[in-house]
Amino acid sequence: MKKVLAGVVALLFVALLGYRAAAGGNDSQREAQDRAQIEKVMWQYIRALDTENADAYAAAFTLDGQFGSGANAIKGHEALKKMIADLRQRAADAEAKSGERRPPMYHVIANSYLEFVDKDHAHLEAYWMTVFAQAGPSVPVRVAAAGREVDELVRVNGQWLIKARDVAPKD
Repeated sequence: MKKVLAGVVALLFVALLGYRAAAGGNDSQREAQDRAQIEKVMWQYIRALDTENADAYAAAFTLDGQFGSGANAIKGHEALKKMIADLRQRAADAEAKSGERRPPMYHVIANSYLEFVDKDHAHLEAYWMTVFAQAGPSVPVRVAAAGREVDELVRVNGQWLIKARDVAPKD
């Protein structure tokens, strides 16, 4: 009887180890998928900004998402769309005034660090640069700005979105 009981205990122990390994594997797999989805939403954000696509830009954020912090933060889809529309309008006005088209704009995110707070919240820190492409042989590539960012991302209905993006954190 002792041998049977010891065998049952051993089987239960092995089953528990197998269950834990499988559960851990699922967590790792989910985290890898989440990282890929966050990378994708950040790419969509950057492309929307660089192409001045107001709808796509706002779509990278939660409905109440914000760009910036403090009293000057731009909050909500409509305000985010307006920010991009205003950027597009300023570029058009400058082109009309100077007769020269602004070179393509590229935002670069580097040295990013992503940390999951829990299964539905993530914290991203990185450095960024705004770069304008070469505008002919006499106008080289220009780094217009650089800085550090702190982003909060959340999963909403199974999709990762930017909740808050601060490109000038105080710390």
